[in-house]
Amino acid sequence: MKKFRHELKYYISEKDYLALRHRIGLVLKQDQNSINEKGYLIRSLYFDNVHDHDLIHKNNGILRRKKFRIRIYNHSDQVIKLEKKSRQGEYILKTSASITKDEYKKLLDWDYQFLKEKGKENPLYKEFYHYLNSDYMRPRVIVDYVREAYIGHISNVRITFDKELSVVTNSLDLFDPNNSSQEVIEHPKMILEVKYDEYLPEYIRVLLQLDAHNRSAISKYVLCRMKSIEYHGL
Repeated sequence: MKKFRHELKYYISEKDYLALRHRIGLVLKQDQNSINEKGYLIRSLYFDNVHDHDLIHKNNGILRRKKFRIRIYNHSDQVIKLEKKSRQGEYILKTSASITKDEYKKLLDWDYQFLKEKGKENPLYKEFYHYLNSDYMRPRVIVDYVREAYIGHISNVRITFDKELSVVTNSLDLFDPNNSSQEVIEHPKMILEVKYDEYLPEYIRVLLQLDAHNRSAISKYVLCRMKSIEYHGL
């Protein structure tokens, strides 16, 4: 059974990033999903209801909240994940289930019945089905970034550097070949995320020098959604 994990987020400079990745790279292995030393591209389509409740809850500092998204990697349709991210303060829980590209297309066409039928495989399908129907959920924004991730076995540590955070400005289709995007964090600033289970090993804490960085309640969804609102007013 999955359990809530700690998640800490920090804004860091490019200078900090270069020093930290060097130190962390000496003791932790890079995520096997990386296609090169820079990491891999994550593209996510986020859902919210017509009243933007998830956006408002985050901006109002609600401690218990959730987000639904569909996520792909490196522009490929080989792995498509339906994900729900739940948060309680600094604790997070992510649950996921696979969907096919045909099923993804059905979602864009407002055809949700397959989710109800797949509910026996994974309760997330059924939960998303009810959410789409009862809360008037719809696609709201596509978020892009390059993730460089390092993993450790003690306390399931995961250190990520998320770079080039961008919002897709002209589409809500993950596979639209004409997608164009704009960065939402001014270069060279980027995001350091630290995730772990029961505790953060002391040697990792020392290597990261966390007290020297600006911890912040960063939401990639909110940053990109606000930029999208600037563009389109919705």
